[in-house]
Amino acid sequence: MECRKLELTINSANDLREVRRMFKMKVYAKVCIGGNQEMEKRTPVDRHGQTNPAWNYTMKYSISEQWLQHHGTMLVIKLYCKRKLGDRYIGEVHQPLKQLYDYAYPLGGSAVVRFPVQIGSAESQGQLCFSYRFGEKVAIEKLMLAESIASFSVTGPGGAL
Repeated sequence: MECRKLELTINSANDLREVRRMFKMKVYAKVCIGGNQEMEKRTPVDRHGQTNPAWNYTMKYSISEQWLQHHGTMLVIKLYCKRKLGDRYIGEVHQPLKQLYDYAYPLGGSAVVRFPVQIGSAESQGQLCFSYRFGEKVAIEKLMLAESIASFSVTGPGGAL
């Protein structure tokens, strides 16, 4: 089986809807690929930008080549406002991985894009900017070996260094 590395950087958002009335908005993003909750990652909380947060936070994924060829595999980025009484949903961006790959492939496998943040089915407020880069095709066995060697060299044979 073949796969590719995906490096996804959540850059910023602007003009998000204000979901707090009394305190500053502290926004973070959750990223999920293909509905797989085990692959979910999140950015740190931006405590200063309020409705215009900036993260420039990079996440790395290993993506099956089959996922890139299937129109139904979605990259979902959900934005939330951090609160003590439970985080508040702001909106989200849905993009098919195949569409992102097809757009970036002629550009060398990487691109910077901006999409509207959706609230419900038709409404949108604000935009999310992210960049991404797809690596070369690699056999899953080689990728797993490279990741285990990298993990070993960082943690050492008995755990953390």
